[in-house]
Amino acid sequence: MSDPSTKTPAAADPAALAHSFAEAAERGAKLIGEFVAKQSQTGKSLATDEFGIAKVFMELAGKMMANPYKLAETQMNLWWDYMSLWQNSMLRMMGQPARSVVEPAKNDKRFKHEDWQEHFLFDYVKQSYLIAARWLHNAVANVEGMDEESAKRVNFFTRQYIDALAPSNFALTNPEVFKETIASGGQNLVKGLHNLLDDIERGNGQLKISMTDTKAFQLGVNIATTPGKVVFQNDLMQLIQYEPSTKKVYQRPLLIVPPWINKYYILDLREKNSLIKWAVDQGMTVFVVSWVNPDARYAGKNFEDYLLEGPVAALEAIHQATGEKEVNALGYCLGGTLLAASLGYFAAIKDTRIRSAGFMTSLIDFSEPGELEVFIDEEQVAALERRMNERGYLEGSEMADTFNMMRGNDLIWSFVVNNYLLGRDPFPFDLLHWNCDSTRMPATMHSFYLRNMYMKNLLRVPGGITLAGQAIDLGAVKTPTYFVSAVEDHIAPWKSTYLGPQLMAGKSRFVLGGSGHIAGMINPPSANKYGYWTNSELPKNADEWLAGAKQSEGSWWGDWFEWLTPYLGEQIPARAPGKGKLKVIEAAPGSYAKLRVDGK
Repeated sequence: MSDPSTKTPAAADPAALAHSFAEAAERGAKLIGEFVAKQSQTGKSLATDEFGIAKVFMELAGKMMANPYKLAETQMNLWWDYMSLWQNSMLRMMGQPARSVVEPAKNDKRFKHEDWQEHFLFDYVKQSYLIAARWLHNAVANVEGMDEESAKRVNFFTRQYIDALAPSNFALTNPEVFKETIASGGQNLVKGLHNLLDDIERGNGQLKISMTDTKAFQLGVNIATTPGKVVFQNDLMQLIQYEPSTKKVYQRPLLIVPPWINKYYILDLREKNSLIKWAVDQGMTVFVVSWVNPDARYAGKNFEDYLLEGPVAALEAIHQATGEKEVNALGYCLGGTLLAASLGYFAAIKDTRIRSAGFMTSLIDFSEPGELEVFIDEEQVAALERRMNERGYLEGSEMADTFNMMRGNDLIWSFVVNNYLLGRDPFPFDLLHWNCDSTRMPATMHSFYLRNMYMKNLLRVPGGITLAGQAIDLGAVKTPTYFVSAVEDHIAPWKSTYLGPQLMAGKSRFVLGGSGHIAGMINPPSANKYGYWTNSELPKNADEWLAGAKQSEGSWWGDWFEWLTPYLGEQIPARAPGKGKLKVIEAAPGSYAKLRVDGK
């Protein structure tokens, strides 16, 4: 394959380019007009500060000016770094060897193109940016006198600003974009402009960046394909029972409770990485909750409803479907938080139907919630509640945008470069298809969750919350539990999830997987990636646990199955969906999972 830099520049058709730009200008003007008109009709201001950014940065400026000596010191350090860069760049330009003043992190994908290292000018631009970024971050991170909450907010939004100004995000300072523009005669920028307008149009005036080709996937066809049937449903969920793949199965079924903020099929993307398929192949009768995608009709549904119409209803349905009263349960993320609340509820009513419980990256003690804390205070939650009460729900894309900001370079700016600067269509990727398939949340339930879990941290307090007339006390839970988290998790930090097993009276095992919130969990043994850490002890301090942990290769799935085996019961003939008292409603993945809020 020839080097793109050696291609003869494409001869651009001036008339065609002019027509494309005129068409884009007309579309852009129409979209902007429609957006402004819509804002005027709803009475919304185009300039709001719900995150309180202006306030904390005004406080930051005051603290910095109060210590002029330290400010001068940081300015001097910046000056010395730039002098070193200039000197080393001059040596390089004259063909002399010179060390870099600063290097990007090994996992920084923005500067992978060879020209960032080999071309003098782009290397200078790269290092100049990294020096400024390091200086700015250190300057705001080391300001004295800021309260902890304000400091976290300043650090987070400073990082967003730094990431946005990366030279990789601009056509003239990105060597790959620069070469593509020359090679295509600017056609990439024209195509990129139309991609941008398509995304604005799709977002009804707001930018909704396309991350993948959503038309490349169809649920039940090439994604979420593990054979199963919906055997029960109510207002909030469908319960899927999967077809057995072994002649015999374990007596106790497995109930999986996924988060209600996303679709369940993150656990069933493809056959090769499906936790559901893997569990079925181990001889388990697997049931999965598939949450509804709520609209305004569900505005009054609360956390208690999700408990009673979720896990509680699922246990009753599983009993009817299989004749088994006892199950093993597995909760993922928010589903794990709900599962913990369910255990507290069952402990209060002396119900022992959940024989064991597993928790995947699940926060139960919210005292250290990580970067999400930046978005959760009284002012922001109150503003969010006002928006939710207008519609009756929180739009799933709003929460998805928050998560994307936490990994802006990977989940925002990489697509800006690919889609808008390089003018390419997004790559079809099953994980990103799922990531874009978000679900709404009822206003009442989400408000309860934010205020009682994140803000007040009442789930950890004995009697802190009451559900279905029962005071929840996790200290009364004697169920054996298995906790697994991911070392790079930015949504549920592992040291925070480590606090969970400390709250329950039953015997617990904690395992730490590699990678992040998704890849660390969806990590099949066949992939042999990431590895995991185990420790038979459970000291109070997370760092102490890690210091005594043993690292193993491969996936934590095998460790979980080994731990789970004593609770599975004896083996019995396989049971198929619809053969018990519950009849088949429809085939998996079911109609609840197929409803997309973006209309795709």
